[in-house]
Amino acid sequence: MSKGLFGLTPRIKELSELSQKHNKIDKELFVKYDVKQGLRDSNGQGVLTGLTNISDVNAKKEVNGEIVPCAGNLYYRGYNIKELIKGFEGLEDFGGFEEAAYLLLFGELPTQEQLNDFRDLLVSCRRLPPNFVRDIIMKAPSRDMMNSLSRSILSLYTYDPYADDTSLENVLRQSVNLIAQFPMLMVYGFHAYNYHHGEDLYIYAPQPELSTAENILMMLREDRKFTRLEAKVLDMAMVLHMDHGGGNNSTFTTHVVTSSGTDTYSTIAAALASLKGPKHGGANIKVIQMFDAIKSEVADWEDDEEVESYLTAMLNKEVFDHKGLIYGIGHAIYTVSDPRAEVLESYVQKLAKAKGFEKEYNLYKKVEKMAPALIEARQRNKKGVNANVDFYSGLIYHMMGLPVSLYTPLFAAARIVGWSAHRLEELQNVNRIIRPAYMPLTPHKEYIPIGER
Repeated sequence: MSKGLFGLTPRIKELSELSQKHNKIDKELFVKYDVKQGLRDSNGQGVLTGLTNISDVNAKKEVNGEIVPCAGNLYYRGYNIKELIKGFEGLEDFGGFEEAAYLLLFGELPTQEQLNDFRDLLVSCRRLPPNFVRDIIMKAPSRDMMNSLSRSILSLYTYDPYADDTSLENVLRQSVNLIAQFPMLMVYGFHAYNYHHGEDLYIYAPQPELSTAENILMMLREDRKFTRLEAKVLDMAMVLHMDHGGGNNSTFTTHVVTSSGTDTYSTIAAALASLKGPKHGGANIKVIQMFDAIKSEVADWEDDEEVESYLTAMLNKEVFDHKGLIYGIGHAIYTVSDPRAEVLESYVQKLAKAKGFEKEYNLYKKVEKMAPALIEARQRNKKGVNANVDFYSGLIYHMMGLPVSLYTPLFAAARIVGWSAHRLEELQNVNRIIRPAYMPLTPHKEYIPIGER
């Protein structure tokens, strides 16, 4: 076993075992005391912890007095995401992200004049503080872009003379600044890490005439080139990832941390920490890794029996990561369909044809069709499962040649809009710190002096 500052010593291992011994809780006690693990009941339904005007995740309907699963729908400020996407498709300048951001932050769809003013506002807020790239991003870059982003966000606190002002006007100012600056923090952090590992360094300033999605593609690529289809697909993907109700882990984190009265920069850093987790924002990476394994270990991707055999072996914990999961299939709320996956799939097909990825696309469709039946047959009491948004988002990024290390940061670049909207809502409507209860299990004891132990 390795030793040293960053290694596990035998003593640390011994202390870890002692800690685990006294932290273990009998799983039956959670049932006995009706503890809502994960803040969900036994049916997987989330425990009501708040109210929101911002977005709604709907996957059930009433039929003959009974609540039954239905095709999933996602609403931003009451507007169905599918209808919003259709409206954005007609835009010539790929402004879906900007229009959806306006809607979530301010509660209503903008007029063309209001949208133009908001775009101009974002452009004016993109500039980072002097020498920030050199002094913060370039020095000791992180191998993990989410950690790099957290550090950059926390460092921006130092440059804000009103950092601790939690008035609604000031928090909105900070939120708009962070939404505008986030793509640069993400892309520059990526380039900085690569530069420290022997690659060429190129830092491009965002262009005022380009949308958020276009600027990300332009700043990321050495030749600054991207296609209209790539910009449209990335724009739509960011709209779909922008918010997902108040109960998803990172948004709930935003509410919890905001309720303590802390500053915006600390709040967003906390949300980033949540999104970094593989059970949340990192899920699309697992999907890509899973398909890499399928492509390398299945001789004929077009053979249904071979693919089904491999998926069965995955569920038996015999291949891939031995966790018994098929990633990208299933969702905590959606049991019939994930509306975000439905929208993304139509763009995946167009992009696959344009990029020459038809074979990979067909493999994804095959797994999407086979996996639910295999899972449901194995877990008969499990609710229905379907492809979720992570199933296709990783493939989209892969086809555009985007680096895997930026998959979760791209999620964050969109979700920061939702976090900001929920932070403003929490500050305006709730003035109590969020503090749920935990039941203590350890009996009270008399202190024993050290010489008598």
